[in-house]
Amino acid sequence: MKLEEDKIRDLPGWEKNAPVPICMGGDYRALTFCCKPGYSLTFGLKCRRDEKLDELGLESDDFIQIKETFSKENNWDSDLVCFGSLSYCCMRQGGCSRRDLALVERYPDKSIEDIMRTYFKKKKELSKRILKYVEKSAGREKVKPLLKLF
Repeated sequence: MKLEEDKIRDLPGWEKNAPVPICMGGDYRALTFCCKPGYSLTFGLKCRRDEKLDELGLESDDFIQIKETFSKENNWDSDLVCFGSLSYCCMRQGGCSRRDLALVERYPDKSIEDIMRTYFKKKKELSKRILKYVEKSAGREKVKPLLKLF
């Protein structure tokens, strides 16, 4: 699959071809960086999360369940971040101060470089989990080429 150069980034932990956020035109893998459905958003006019979920036939409740299960399995629940979980956090460079603070709290013995490598590696795992879930539904053809990128 050929990815648009302006729609991918190299990130520590994800390595090559990480998608830019959905709101910036990223592919379905970028759902890993999206907020929890059902809440008004700071960038609500640019948000394409619900549109992408609809395209894949992925219900909001299923999306939430995937993210929250992942959060529990990885000790990513945190009162410091929006929606109570790092699984809903974005990829913005420098992140938000609360995201980074929550990450430092979770990984106190790691350098910031190692923390970000861990964060993006886990975000990649979460992305794959979301697409694997979709692979079992009507949206399978849309995610099949992206799953080959993992």
